[in-house]
Amino acid sequence: MDIQLKRGLLDVCVLAAIKDGESYGYKIIKDMKPYLEMSESTLYTILKRLELANMLTVRSAEHNGRLRKYYRITKAGFGRIEDFKDEWREVMTIYKFVTKEDTGND
Repeated sequence: MDIQLKRGLLDVCVLAAIKDGESYGYKIIKDMKPYLEMSESTLYTILKRLELANMLTVRSAEHNGRLRKYYRITKAGFGRIEDFKDEWREVMTIYKFVTKEDTGND
């Protein structure tokens, strides 16, 4: 798979994992696990990129004596998910064209 396409897909997957409420790294990985495997290092790289793009906000809070970062999706993050849905519809139309069976009408 094209690396840029995969990168974009993973970004949207992370946004989707936190769209229903604040979350933290381990929980994001756990919530995504039924759909795809992601290492912690990959996740934290994506989270930092999304934070820099203002698609999520981060706050730190103590949990069991340790600082934990909590992530929340922003309006821009929700907008990226909606853009992805529109883009994916277009991709699926192209996919259907490319994979359609030959009807013998050359």
